[in-house]
Amino acid sequence: MANIGIVIPAAGQGKRMGAGYNKQFLLLMGQPILAHTVRVFEESSFVSEIVIVGAESDISVIEELVNDQGFHKVVAICQGGALRQDSVRAGVRALSPTIQRIVVHDGARPLLTLRAFHKFLEDTQEDTAAIMGVPIKDTVKRVDIAGNVLDTLPREQLRAVQTPQIFDRGILEKAHYQAFSAGYYGTDDASLLEWTGYPVKMVEGMQENLKVTTPEDLWLAERILMMREAQGSKPKV
Repeated sequence: MANIGIVIPAAGQGKRMGAGYNKQFLLLMGQPILAHTVRVFEESSFVSEIVIVGAESDISVIEELVNDQGFHKVVAICQGGALRQDSVRAGVRALSPTIQRIVVHDGARPLLTLRAFHKFLEDTQEDTAAIMGVPIKDTVKRVDIAGNVLDTLPREQLRAVQTPQIFDRGILEKAHYQAFSAGYYGTDDASLLEWTGYPVKMVEGMQENLKVTTPEDLWLAERILMMREAQGSKPKV
């Protein structure tokens, strides 16, 4: 499982957060959200390289963050594209050719634990493409453009998809190339493989692994970290 490369897309501006700047620089328990996100991979013995992809205007801020935190596994900080998919493609190109196993993880998911990450690697070591997800708690209904309910989807077949997502490099690069050539854009990297017809494995995620998108998410993330500290469990464990 060693020699894994991490791509962290962190170019989103987080308009729903309403901060006026990249949400991943917001402080969470005194540290930038992005610092929490990167630290798990920095401390993993299975990770060889980390690439962070940011907006052009944020590159210098990310460089300062990496230096301040002492993240030695970050080998590149590169400029992202117009959409997340473009950013991931740029991040993959920045990894060394020797990296043949790639994990993509959202910069705004700071609550992944080292234990959960290592379990994910163990559960997916035989899979060429795999993602993390959790069961849907609420009833989900499909509606039309006018808001009329069309039907109720079978909840037992649904999962809320998270990152990390892991891929063999050749498969991920091929899916990105085909999607780029066809002008197809998916909501995550797994959707590109689905579009090409390639099978993707789903494994159990963790409910706490939320994406910080709104002020309410930030509040909840702080409470989760406070609870971990109160229980004597560092965020990395």
